[in-house]
Amino acid sequence: MHDDRTLVEARLRRVLDERIRPAVYPESVPLEVAVWHAPGEPVPVAEGLAAAPEPIEVGARWGAPWGTSWFRVTGTVPEAWAGRTVEALLDLGFDENMPGFQCEGLVYRPDGTPVKGLNPRNQWVRIGAPVEGGEEVRLHIEAASNPVILDYHPFLPTQLGDKETAGSEPQYKLARMDLAVLDETVWQLVIDLEVLGELMAELPVESARRWDILGAVERALDAVDLQDVGGTAAAARARLAEVLAVPAVPSAHRISAVGHAHIDSAWLWPLRETVRKVARTTSNMTALLEDEPEFVFAMSQAQQWAWVKEHRPEVWARVKKAVTDGRFVPAGGMWVESDTNMPGSEAMARQFVHGKRFFLDEFGVENDEAWLPDTFGFAAGLPQIIKAAGSKWLLTQKISWSQTNKFPHHTFQWEGIDGTRIFTHFPPVDTYNCSMKGSEIAHAARNFKDKGVARHSLAPTGWGDGGGGTTREMVAKAARLRDLEGSATVVWETPAEFFEKAEAEYPNAPVWVGELYLELHRATLTSQARTKQGNRRSEHLLREAELWAATAAVRTGFPYPYEELDRIWKTVLLHQFHDILPGSSIAWVHREARKTYEKVAEELNGIIDAAQRALAGEGSVALVFNSAPHSRDGVAAGGAGTSHVEGEAALAPRVNGGYVLDNGLLRVEIDARGLVVSAYDLLADRETIAPGQAANLLQLHPDFPNMWDAWDVDEFYRNTVTDLVDADEVVPGQDGVSVRIVRSFGVSRVTQVLSLAPGEPRLGIDTEVDWHETEKFLKLAFPLDVHAERYASETQFGHFYRPTHTNTSWEAAKFEACNHRFVHIEEPGWGVALVNDSTYGHDVTRTVRDSDSGTTTTVRVSLLRAPRFPDPETDQGVHRFRHALVPGAAIGDAVREGWRINVPERRLTGSQEVAPLVTVDQDAVVVTAVKLADDGSGDVVVRFHESRGGRTSASLTAGFEVAAVAVTDLLERPLADAAAPGREGDRITLRLRPFELVTLRLKRA
Repeated sequence: MHDDRTLVEARLRRVLDERIRPAVYPESVPLEVAVWHAPGEPVPVAEGLAAAPEPIEVGARWGAPWGTSWFRVTGTVPEAWAGRTVEALLDLGFDENMPGFQCEGLVYRPDGTPVKGLNPRNQWVRIGAPVEGGEEVRLHIEAASNPVILDYHPFLPTQLGDKETAGSEPQYKLARMDLAVLDETVWQLVIDLEVLGELMAELPVESARRWDILGAVERALDAVDLQDVGGTAAAARARLAEVLAVPAVPSAHRISAVGHAHIDSAWLWPLRETVRKVARTTSNMTALLEDEPEFVFAMSQAQQWAWVKEHRPEVWARVKKAVTDGRFVPAGGMWVESDTNMPGSEAMARQFVHGKRFFLDEFGVENDEAWLPDTFGFAAGLPQIIKAAGSKWLLTQKISWSQTNKFPHHTFQWEGIDGTRIFTHFPPVDTYNCSMKGSEIAHAARNFKDKGVARHSLAPTGWGDGGGGTTREMVAKAARLRDLEGSATVVWETPAEFFEKAEAEYPNAPVWVGELYLELHRATLTSQARTKQGNRRSEHLLREAELWAATAAVRTGFPYPYEELDRIWKTVLLHQFHDILPGSSIAWVHREARKTYEKVAEELNGIIDAAQRALAGEGSVALVFNSAPHSRDGVAAGGAGTSHVEGEAALAPRVNGGYVLDNGLLRVEIDARGLVVSAYDLLADRETIAPGQAANLLQLHPDFPNMWDAWDVDEFYRNTVTDLVDADEVVPGQDGVSVRIVRSFGVSRVTQVLSLAPGEPRLGIDTEVDWHETEKFLKLAFPLDVHAERYASETQFGHFYRPTHTNTSWEAAKFEACNHRFVHIEEPGWGVALVNDSTYGHDVTRTVRDSDSGTTTTVRVSLLRAPRFPDPETDQGVHRFRHALVPGAAIGDAVREGWRINVPERRLTGSQEVAPLVTVDQDAVVVTAVKLADDGSGDVVVRFHESRGGRTSASLTAGFEVAAVAVTDLLERPLADAAAPGREGDRITLRLRPFELVTLRLKRA
């Protein structure tokens, strides 16, 4: 037989495009259209419906960037259409390749009832099936003219990312606004041909099934009269029925399709637009659920559910009904799909607390899965947080984006730093926007890494990022793929149904230990420094506010600010979304974030001040409040008293120029360039800085990645570096015991102050950068005379070790990594910590010196970048950073110093010292939260963990009479299977595993 595959395949493409798809709507009449442009921000629905619109013609331009236009469409269904299915086709000027990334609309009836959302892949509104003829049609469209930021030529700098700079030029041209007859038989023929054509292209040429489909498609095309597609569509479908009825082979891969619309809570649009994106998508999905009885839709991010409840109560009512029916599924149990690398310990925990509690309170639903398809890698501390929240599964897709190494599993057990394991799945379809294309389904089956031992995978199905969700076309394709030879089988299921089956069939899944590092998007650890600083400072202020408010409530009856803290926590958690905290959103998002963090700080400082004044009372005693989890200068952790600092620091000229700082524990030499050429540990009699090297070295790199500007830094950036060694001035600081250094480079300026704390082997480095570079990367380097094959960086509830070498491609790919408050590197018996108050990105490299064969291990912190997409003015302006170099530090010292630099002491006068509400007798045990229980009972909740990576015993003593003690989960619910801690009165004793996380609930007598 002659091979005519290419002939038939080309014929199929052309006939579908030029004859069959256009015949889906064989008859149409235009609608009358009028428009009212809202003068500023979006208006309430009632105001938009009541506005007086002006006539507008199809083809007219509309929509200033970020504007809102209210279209009114009216018409009459022709009498001749009686008995047929009629839809309104409402094309605002869509590009079908950009669902979620351009203009969108939400359709309302005249009474304000939402109908469905409009987007480039969903332009129809059902009028009747069938119609009687003569019906009057009147619809209103709330249309958002969101500009296209990520265009066909991506990553070009644009001013469209902020309403303040976007201008007023109309963005779109109004396209089709018609009433049309839907020929359902032709529509079904389109789906038949698409499914078979896509499947055929994925089958091996030598496969008999491919040739069977080819023959059936050719016979179907022969049956189509191109001048009467509607009249011959049924006959064409009949010729496809046989190949569509052949069942899948028993060994076929099994795909659980989950309706999905991953909606970024902010990204190339501001937060306020996400509120409307969610309303459009949920309107669409509730409508689709009514039409498609097998369809199931899952939506994560409790914040987005809360937005619907608050801003679109009419949509919320439909959502609640669909949830009750079990087909609209709350997923993930987190407040937002957050970044998981940078959020601190308590913040990561509260993502689950607030997310799970919302779904429990609203629907009585307990989430067993964490749902994070698009997050940029996963910190090694996350598994025990997931478990402590009462969940047991994790789904993500993003690791498939890694550039260097292919992850070896799709289903596996992920083990965190404390030994907790979480059953984890990466969908092998490699997208969280699956559209049920044959190529996607075939890729999932081929790509699945766990063949032979497992057969199930999950496909998040629907348009996402900017929303839109699943379409009726996707549902129709899934129906044909339910049991079709040559394809994986597809069935609609909830996330829980998938995980139960996957876990049951794979009880001995392989184990991956440690972080799930994404070999991409590494620069998100540095971009938008102000957003990252706002997050870090808000996290610590929240901890302080809870600590002092709880202490004051127990001791003085101070009114605990439950509602205020709940609201602020949710605000901070929202801004940890994986395109806000990572710095990859448009300028508008980060401009608003800066204002939000300022407001958060003001409110939390007010709570802290009021609680501390209530505790201190009236008086003239100088008190120091210590919020850190370690005692400080004679003041107990979580208490207030008189501070005692011993020792002093001195400044002297250096023989060869520069200065020497000395406090009896550490002697630091700063040369005439303002570089640290020696940091001598006087107690250990040991030098910190590598021979011939200089620390506190600012280094500037070019930074123009191949793509994803705000997200990526490519390894070739290291090929070119400029050491900033020239100083404008190196002089004593104003206090007389510090050194001030000023440098100029490019069009920027850096001012640093180096100082030694009395009685502490700690070199403080305060850096102010007036930054006006573009496409540059600024690092601060510390070459250390330390031989180590690994180093520790802090993560949630502990720390994680990474190698300093690059033996394999896996290690080499980690050329930029995340830490929280510290990086620690050591040889047996002696180490060095580098701590920070607001930076996350860093790199660690090692070289062997020719001079003495010693090892130089260089730790560099990442200070600033200057990408131009999506925010062309990223980080321009003044920034302030605090770091400290701590020679001789053990891992416990690194933990303590990390807290010290992030939680400064507070001073005020009062009448009495303040005893801590709780004390712990073991420094290795770090208390991350002291608060009153969220249920308003007045119980005291204490959360703590072992911080050094070893086993320990500890006693926690309450500064109040305790009636009962319970070990709880993160949601403060008693754990039935937890061993009761030892107790003698108000003293509680525990044994902790390495990095073990514990939450205690103390009932007050």
